[in-house]
Amino acid sequence: MINNKETILDDYAFLVSETNEKGIIQFANDDFCKIAEYSINELIGKPHNMVRHKDMPKLAFRNLWETIQKGEIWTGFVKNSTKNGGYYWVYATIYPFESCDGQKGYLSCRRKATQEEIIETTKLYENLKKEEN
Repeated sequence: MINNKETILDDYAFLVSETNEKGIIQFANDDFCKIAEYSINELIGKPHNMVRHKDMPKLAFRNLWETIQKGEIWTGFVKNSTKNGGYYWVYATIYPFESCDGQKGYLSCRRKATQEEIIETTKLYENLKKEEN
């Protein structure tokens, strides 16, 4: 279902999720659940790409994965889908980590993207999508 309704984060929203090294959700905070319109039980154990919006270029995610798999921090703008077919924009920072028991994973922290950032990023992503086709 696609309703194309944008959800705009409030200024104090801080979305946090944690995945294992394969991108399977291990944790999501209340802000993430609320904005994505999923309960915690619907998210845990599912691939994080379940919230990926179709407008996101594959090249953007290739860059994200290549960066974090090298153990480096990635930052950038992401358009995600909500459960009900809408979308929301965030500025994301993804931190690779290794827990004390040797398990690798990724911690993603996201805040509201400004309207100017969204406009600029939308143009960039449209151009990237054209390159992919």
